Amino acid sequence: MNIVDLHNPRRVDRTPDAVKILFSSGNFIQDEFKISKVELRLYSERTDEKLGVFSLITSFVETDKGSVEMIYDEGFRGEASLLRASEFLTSNLGMSGLILRSVITLREKLN
Repeated sequence: MNIVDLHNPRRVDRTPDAVKILFSSGNFIQDEFKISKVELRLYSERTDEKLGVFSLITSFVETDKGSVEMIYDEGFRGEASLLRASEFLTSNLGMSGLILRSVITLREKLN
């Protein structure tokens, strides 16, 4: 089961402009879900003359029971928005929360 948990799933109906892999060893267990991959994906949506690029950053978590892609952040975040988001996430214990949120979403859809 592949879940796109966005109000408008068409926003991510294309190849991301950039991807930052945060975890890919495949041997982490959260509850009964084996997590194989965690990444952030950047979708550049539009450009404003003054504000720059509007970025949609999603989290993507792949498990043995399905995958979930959901909004992590969006807005006019400037250059290197994906790098800054990944550094913030990994330096502030945000990965565990992101994984737990994804597992909860998967569990709700499976039941």
